[in-house]
Amino acid sequence: MSLTTSKKKLALATLGLGLLVAATLPATAHEDDRGARRRADNAPLVIGHRGGASGYLPEHTLEAYALGIELGADYIEPDLVATKDGQLIARHEPNLIDTTNVKSLPQFASRRKTAMVDGVAVDGFFASDFTLAEIKQLRAVQSFPERDQSFNGKFQIPTLAEVIELAKRKSREEGRRIGIYPETKHPTYHQALGLPLEDRLLRALDAAGWNNRNAPVFIQSFETANLRYLRTKTSVRLVQLVDANDVKPDGTMDLTAPYDKPYDWVVSNRGGTFADLLTPAGLQEVRGYADGIGPWKPYLIPSACKSVQNGACVDVTGDGAVDERDRVLLPATAVIANAHRAGLLVHPYTFRSEQKRLTGTFEGNAVNEYLAFYEAGVDGLFSDFADTAVAARAMFLLKHDPDYARCLVNSRRCERNND
Repeated sequence: MSLTTSKKKLALATLGLGLLVAATLPATAHEDDRGARRRADNAPLVIGHRGGASGYLPEHTLEAYALGIELGADYIEPDLVATKDGQLIARHEPNLIDTTNVKSLPQFASRRKTAMVDGVAVDGFFASDFTLAEIKQLRAVQSFPERDQSFNGKFQIPTLAEVIELAKRKSREEGRRIGIYPETKHPTYHQALGLPLEDRLLRALDAAGWNNRNAPVFIQSFETANLRYLRTKTSVRLVQLVDANDVKPDGTMDLTAPYDKPYDWVVSNRGGTFADLLTPAGLQEVRGYADGIGPWKPYLIPSACKSVQNGACVDVTGDGAVDERDRVLLPATAVIANAHRAGLLVHPYTFRSEQKRLTGTFEGNAVNEYLAFYEAGVDGLFSDFADTAVAARAMFLLKHDPDYARCLVNSRRCERNND
């Protein structure tokens, strides 16, 4: 059985499992929510996080992007960093140590160093010390140790231009519109190196004919200043990412540095935290330069520890680890409704299928998590497992859209208006 066939079978199996257990969805779902019905008319996007198949293959590779598209992702996400010679490549961080085989290559041993990235000392190998020709000597590895490691060392590191070409070609082959959702990684860091990302990204979009409002492109950033700059240069849709350090035992957000605020706020001595961007006033501010928000998902539907001792979560499952299985879902916050009221899209991150990453309320079934967020009214979401996200979306549409149900039964392909 081919890998592609296996993943298709997995998507069908996931859909069947979800149909059996969908009734266990937590009370955070809003059955009569107008936003949920609106989503059925304009289906939530499935955004391939780090490709959309990074749960199966090493992230940010053409192979992972292609598989993510095969599994149904509407958009693929290339995180962008710059090489020494100013080329944009797809890597999750400027530091290559965890996502490539660079540390095993003797010819690059002398490149290892400690660098300051957003005020934090980081040890490793940095893209800005390598030319693109040298980057092409590296191979990607799976950065999550619990995931399949058998594809390590097989795939190259792609450039942004190669990712765009893949999305265009796959759009033609699949007969559907596939877009890109690039993230400018650590913009202030790259500016300090003399390798700013923004204009390089816009030149690549210009070359592709995608530097316009109707292009299948979103640009995202955890910083605000570079999004404001981009708004003066392009009509492409922009998304403000919102981070945090952790979630406290009671479900409130832990905003410990360095994940407390956008780094450009640190540099400019601006007060406040990421959470301020999600208040009604903060959302209005974001609307002045962006088209959407990309919050960490606990900002939308938080969770709390089932049991707490000495201020810490207790291992209630008895498996020897404290993780998401030891937490219970809380009611949804007002962030989605407030964002929509401000005219902003909402694309939370990151959805993953491993048991330890699923809140106990979801009973070990990732489909239930997707359904909770679809029902809450999100406009799209980032997933490492695009097949599961797509299966859950089909269930959501079957519930809310009779036309989709008829199409699914009678047609070879049911197209949705995903933009």
